[in-house]
Amino acid sequence: MTASKLIRIGVMGTHSTGKSLLMRRIEMELRSRDIPVARTGQLGRRAALVPLPKMQHHTVDSTRWIIATGIADEVAAAAGLNDRAPLRVVLADRACWDALSYFRAAQEWNGRTTPRTEREALHRLAAAHVPYDLLFATVLDPALPVKPKHDYDVRYRTLVDQHTHALVREEGLPSVRVGGDDASWERAIEKALQLCCTEAPV
Repeated sequence: MTASKLIRIGVMGTHSTGKSLLMRRIEMELRSRDIPVARTGQLGRRAALVPLPKMQHHTVDSTRWIIATGIADEVAAAAGLNDRAPLRVVLADRACWDALSYFRAAQEWNGRTTPRTEREALHRLAAAHVPYDLLFATVLDPALPVKPKHDYDVRYRTLVDQHTHALVREEGLPSVRVGGDDASWERAIEKALQLCCTEAPV
């Protein structure tokens, strides 16, 4: 019996750039093709309920919790899918590297420096995770409006965007940049569908 193929797709980027919506749209497209899919998410909201500091108040502990919980969520999501299906897809709304970008941005925003051993420990935790088959990195478009209910610090939001793409470059993470325009979104969705449908049984 052929082993079930697992595809993992992640997204990272600063807040209110459409990460969750992109993952939901990809999920809907895959479900319409009868491809088993599970989507993880809401890490920021769950961290706040613990409660743990987030956004510009990210700490080593909150970052460690978000990375570890996100990885555990992905493992659980994969286990929850039918392993007899030829293809399974896990969509990670906030790839494990995402929390590291937020942490680095918080450090810069607060003008703080964490001991190297703690920074390296966070990096090892993210780097130990299985690489994503496809990784999206959203791009901040300052011209696009933020949802009224979100009172985001503009400078911090920009720092997260900068650290997201700096981290992608530093780590050599193969990723697809996703801008705020419709064409960029359609290309991203098509990229995910091409990957999954290529692996799907005929």
